[in-house]
Formats: sequence, C-alpha cells, structure tokens
Amino acid sequence: MLVGIATGDDAGVYRLTDELALVTTVDFFTPVVDDPFTYGQIAAANALSDVYAMGGVPKTALNLVCWPQSGLPSEMLAEILRGGAAKAREAGVAIVGGHSVADDEVKYGMAVTGVIDPHRIVRNVGVRVGDALILTKAIGTGVLMTAFKRDHLGRTEYDAAVRSMSALNAAAATAMLHYEVHAATDITGFSLAGHGSRMADESGVTMRLEESDLPLLPGALDALHAGMIPGGGKRNRDFFGPRIRIAEEVGPEMAELLFDPQTSGGLLIALPEAQALPLLSELQAGGNEVAAIVGRVVAQGKFAIELV
Repeated sequence: MLVGIATGDDAGVYRLTDELALVTTVDFFTPVVDDPFTYGQIAAANALSDVYAMGGVPKTALNLVCWPQSGLPSEMLAEILRGGAAKAREAGVAIVGGHSVADDEVKYGMAVTGVIDPHRIVRNVGVRVGDALILTKAIGTGVLMTAFKRDHLGRTEYDAAVRSMSALNAAAATAMLHYEVHAATDITGFSLAGHGSRMADESGVTMRLEESDLPLLPGALDALHAGMIPGGGKRNRDFFGPRIRIAEEVGPEMAELLFDPQTSGGLLIALPEAQALPLLSELQAGGNEVAAIVGRVVAQGKFAIELV
C-alpha cells in the first residue's frame, strides 16, 4: 500500500510492480439536478475525478445505485445509468458491473479503478513555500444548485453550472504531469476552504488566496445576494472557519464562496511559481478558459488559508 487514509488523499494506491500501481476510489451522492441523464454524467465525472487528482488514469468502474422499490419509473434509472455510461466512454473507462440497494433516497455513483506510475503519484501533501496555486474550475456550484432547487436560477447560469460539473478533469490531470507538481486535490463537498486547508495543514504551510483571482461561475454572486446558501456551506464554515483568515476588505459573498460545497469541482494544484504560467497556458490552450492562478504559498502561520 503506497497511499492509504492517513492524510485523507483522494484515492488509495496499491503497488503491483515497480512500474505499475492501482489507484482506487468510490463516490456517490443524491441528485443535484432534475434531469436523470445529466445527473448520471455529473455523478460519474465526480467519481472519476479522484483518480485524476492523484495523477492516475481511470480504467474500470462499477456502478453504485440506491433506488426506491416503488414510486419512480425504471426508465428514469436507465437514463441515470446511460448518463454515467456516456461519461465513462468519454473518459475511456469500461463499466464492468455494479451493485444496487433498495433505498427510499436515490443515490448514484461509481467505484473507480485506474492505473498510475508509482514514481509519479500526486498527493494532497507536499505543498512548499513559494508554490503557486492553480484552480482548474470555477467555484459556486453549491449556491447555484441551491438557487435551482428554489426556482431562483436562470437557464444560462444553470447550463454553465452543469457544463462545469459534468466536465472531466482528465485534461488538467494530464497537463499537470508535465510539470513539477508538489501536490494536488480535487475540490468537492468540503469546499475550497476545506480541501485547501487539509493540504496546507498536512504540508505545514499557509495558502494565501487572492479574492480577485478566484474564478466564479456565472450567477454565483447574485445567488448569494439572494440568500441561496446551502446547508453544506454553513457546515463547512462552522468546521473549517477557525482555520481560515478572511481579510476585512473581502466581501461577504466572496467569503461565503470559499466555504461553498462543490460538486465535481476542479483540481487545486501546487507547483513552483516559475512553472505556474506555463501550466496555465497549456490548460488554456486546451480549451480551459476559467483555470486561474489563485494564490501563493507562504510560511506556516496561525491559519491554514488566508483570503486577501
């Protein structure tokens, strides 16, 4: 076992030979959108993301389904599975089976197995003072999906959020391996504050994030102005808030987005500052227009993250 649960890494890694290791993970959740096909795509992309965050290549997946015994048509389940299968095909992943459980609450996701070079594992620890921080997707899915559930979200903003959540992190994972990446993680339910503070604490550093550089999904600030704060965001703030310093000049909406729980979010990548612009340029040349350098790493202080 090369990587287990000690530092809360995104996936486990088990060495088979000196040159080959397995990377394995599991993730599933309740619907975040009404359309079953889209939900299947998002859930699959989210599950695959943990392998990408480690620098691995996903190869196989097992479907995990919780489904009520009555009340919902089987055609809806078929659409969820079809959405997951479509995203798996896009990733070059073979679905080799799965398991279902009777449950009153719908849930879907995948257990994913991939391969990785045991000498090139990207972990969520190892961030160094002087590193730059790149975020590969915009944040705000939590507040936007809360607004959607309350019929307070426009079609344009909804479509942008869905495109972000259903997008694979494959290209970013491939690109980062061309550089001296010190650490990375994907940003999901524990928010940028939660996942970032775990990276910082385990690495013995402080991350200083720039408010003006954080990429935001369209409509996220408007949703916050309207009070669309998800319950997960409140829990993240309660739990991670003591490890975060927010400068007085930072607006309350931007501070709230730091704790916003993401669904199938982007990768947070720490690498030498001299290599940050070349990686960012490669990401943008590949079509990722929202990726951004969002901060720098400084010597460990009282807080894990500072938003300035």
